[in-house]
Amino acid sequence: MNYSSSRQLAEPPLSADRSAGSPILIVPYMWIGDFVRCHSVVQILRMRFPERPVDILVSTLCAPLADYMPGLRKSIVADLPRGRLALAQQTSLARRLRREGYGTALIMPRTWKATLAPFFAGIPERTGFVGEARFILLNDLRLGERKLPRMVDRCAALALPPGAKPLAAWPPPQLRVPAADAASWRNRRGLAGVDHPIVALAPGAVGPSKRWPSAAYAALTRRLLAEGLAVWVLGGPDEKSLAAEIVADTAARDLTGPDLRDAVLALASASVAISNDSGLLHVAAALGIPSIGLFGSTSPWHWAPLNGLAATVQSKGELACRPCHKPVCRLGHHRCLREITPEEVVAAIRRTLTATASAN
Repeated sequence: MNYSSSRQLAEPPLSADRSAGSPILIVPYMWIGDFVRCHSVVQILRMRFPERPVDILVSTLCAPLADYMPGLRKSIVADLPRGRLALAQQTSLARRLRREGYGTALIMPRTWKATLAPFFAGIPERTGFVGEARFILLNDLRLGERKLPRMVDRCAALALPPGAKPLAAWPPPQLRVPAADAASWRNRRGLAGVDHPIVALAPGAVGPSKRWPSAAYAALTRRLLAEGLAVWVLGGPDEKSLAAEIVADTAARDLTGPDLRDAVLALASASVAISNDSGLLHVAAALGIPSIGLFGSTSPWHWAPLNGLAATVQSKGELACRPCHKPVCRLGHHRCLREITPEEVVAAIRRTLTATASAN
C-alpha cells in the first residue's frame, strides 16, 4: 500500500512542543496475538512521523516479540498485575516514562490502569478510546470503538488523526528474525541437522473451544512423521501436558517452555506452521512462515492474522452456533473443531509445501 498518497496519514494538528521529535509510546494489549497486531500501529506511526522514535510497553512474556519488530526504537518492560491497580508499581513506571520525554502515548486497552502511568508521567498527549469514563486520564479521547469490528481496527485507528476514516487495508505486522539468530538457536537445541521439512504445531489456545483436540494433533503428528516430515510442538508451560500427549512414543520434538523467544525462533526455522486461533498463529504469519489456521468457535475474518494464511481449516458441517467467540462450548459438543479431521489438515499441509516449493 502506498502510504505517501493517503491523506488519512497526514500530520495531526499537534502543537510543536508535543510533536517536534519527541518519542511516541504505545501501550498495547499484552496477549501475544494482540501484541503482534500492534505492529500495524508501529508502521503507521513511522509513516506519519518519520522523525519521532516509537517505543512500546511490554510484559516479560511479550518482550521477545518487540526485539524482532522493525521500526521500534526500544521496549519498556513492566509486569503490572492484571487484577489490581498497583499504584506503587504504576508510579515507579511513570518515573521511568518521564525520563524518556514522551510527547504522545497511544493507549490501546480501555481500562483505567492502562492509562495511569502515562498520566502520572505527564505525557502531554494521551490518546485512547473513552472506555471506563477516562475523561481526566486521557486528553485525546476517541469515540466509536464499538463500531470498529476487529481488534486491529480499534488499535490502528488510534494511530490516525482524530476523525480519520480507517484505512481500507492496514499494514500487516512483521517480525524479522536474523538467520544467524535462528541458526544459533538450532545449534543450541541440537536441531541443526534437521534436513526434512519442519512442521511446527501450536496446540494451545485460550479456552477449550479454540483447541483442536490433542488426540487429533497426535494422529496428525504420526501421519506427518510417516511421510518423512519433522514435527516440533510449540507453546508455553501450560501446553506442556498437551505436547506430551502429542509427541508420546514418536520422534516429534516437544519444544514447549516458558520463553516465548524459543517459539519465535522455532517458527522462524519451520517450513509450515499449524496452529489453533492463538497468539502463535499471529507470530508465524508475521514471520512470513506459511501458516495454516484451525478455526472453530471464532471467526477467521475477525481474528485471523492480517498477513494472510496459507490455509484456513474449519469443519464442513453447518453449525448454527458458529461463530460464538466463547472460550468454552456452551452446548458441550465442541463440533466446530472436533469435526476437523487429521486428513484434512494433512492435505492442507501438502498443498502448502507444494506451493512453497513451486514459488522457490
